[in-house]
Amino acid sequence: MKAINHFIVIDKIKDEPTEVGGLIITESIDTDTRYSRGKVISVGNLAEGVKEKDIVQYDKHAGHGISVKNTLYYVISIRDVVIIE
Repeated sequence: MKAINHFIVIDKIKDEPTEVGGLIITESIDTDTRYSRGKVISVGNLAEGVKEKDIVQYDKHAGHGISVKNTLYYVISIRDVVIIE
């Protein structure tokens, strides 16, 4: 699998649930966090500044899922990446 143009393929990193005041906060109800984390699997030929295996933070509403060999990856545009860790 190879990303093309300005796209990158990422493997989403699931955050562990946290406990706040006795309530367990999961990723699905965390409304304060705008960004998700992911590991870069493939980088398109026009996407600059990231490389494979980088950990990035990106807009959690960006891109779409794609299933390859029963694994769900996400395809996002490089413009949705805000931080490289």
